[in-house]
Amino acid sequence: MQKEVIDKKIGLLAQEIISSNKELDNVVLIGIRTGGAFLASRIKEAIKKLSQEDLPIGILDITLYRDDWTRIGPAPIVRKTEIPFTVDDMTVILVDDVLFTGRTVRAAMDAILDYGRPQSIKLAILIDRGKKTRELPICADYIGETIETSLHETINVYLREQGYEDMVVIERVKR
Repeated sequence: MQKEVIDKKIGLLAQEIISSNKELDNVVLIGIRTGGAFLASRIKEAIKKLSQEDLPIGILDITLYRDDWTRIGPAPIVRKTEIPFTVDDMTVILVDDVLFTGRTVRAAMDAILDYGRPQSIKLAILIDRGKKTRELPICADYIGETIETSLHETINVYLREQGYEDMVVIERVKR
């Protein structure tokens, strides 16, 4: 998937978010660091262009909420979470680049609940790897593209904000 397709998918995600939320004044975007944070920013801009609504945006680091954080290494890198608004009674649109096992999203929901009690949490994903690889019963509400993959493959989302050309690549995992 190249830049033009990624841009189109982000625009479609923005349209779906607008059309499924009657009022946008209680909607906030929270991106999971790192790729999800960049995508949340892009979705925010697409929503603003389509509706003139300027949604609040936050960035969430889930490192210490992961169920495997002790396996990451002796000193996991914890980055800053930036949620400069209340999530109480809000519709939180959680944004990430790839939905695979569901464990990252579970960790993110746990983290958000430490900040308050949202009215609801919805999930926006650029790439959904399909239900065959899911380990937890988590589904996205807004999906850019579903790409079924095996456990021998990985999907990498490369974004300009990280110093790459925008692209999504399926790569074979070496065993």
